[in-house]
Amino acid sequence: MRSTQRNGSPDAPNSVLGRALTVLTAFGLGDDELSLAELVRRTGIAKATVHRLVTELAQWGVVERTPGGGVRLGIRLFELGQLVPRQLGLREAAAPFLADLFEATHETVHLATPEGTEVVYVQKLEGRAGPRVPSRVGGRMPMHCTGVGKAILAFGSPALLDAVLRAGLGRRAPRTIIAPGLLCAELERIHERGVAYEREESGIGVTCVAAPVLGVDGHAVAALSITGWVNRFDPERLAPAVRTAALGLTRALAGSC
Repeated sequence: MRSTQRNGSPDAPNSVLGRALTVLTAFGLGDDELSLAELVRRTGIAKATVHRLVTELAQWGVVERTPGGGVRLGIRLFELGQLVPRQLGLREAAAPFLADLFEATHETVHLATPEGTEVVYVQKLEGRAGPRVPSRVGGRMPMHCTGVGKAILAFGSPALLDAVLRAGLGRRAPRTIIAPGLLCAELERIHERGVAYEREESGIGVTCVAAPVLGVDGHAVAALSITGWVNRFDPERLAPAVRTAALGLTRALAGSC
């Protein structure tokens, strides 16, 4: 999300469509609902305008009013999201590979795609005994502090890495890599071994192993991962399974082109 809009910058869009999309993208990871005041704060749009936009978006079912007076994303938006061709085809192709990983480990399994300098989670199978990781389908996380994000960066274009570094390496947890040199060295190791590890970089107690899903140009179009508690989960042991699943998905996508 654009920080300029969240901080009330005059760069907020002037068109009705731009303002409506700004309201919708104000919702972030973990935001089940937001108050009108919080929407105003995050978007930098006048309260009366936000109120009018929310009223019209609610009429279309894109947002919903909650009993407590807040606003949440509506079912119509979810329905439209399921029609996105790129995500639909990827999720369908990935389903058997994610299911196999989940059945073999009973740990949380993720599938994510790049979007700007972040990853968007397009599928999640949540393990019953695993940690409550800060992710949800449709949610976003910075690339540099997640296993899936680092796997995508290591097999992405130089322009993608440049964009991430220019955006800044914000700290999400005490062990987040925030030094560009350290991140670049880590990405080189990931490229050599074909898998990425995250060790409490996105949240305390969380570790994961991830592998990239490659497109025809050799760049990552997605990544999948297995996540568990750092004190009982051995990511190195499961790395071959994750890499095999990612290679299988890569071949499946290539065969469908």
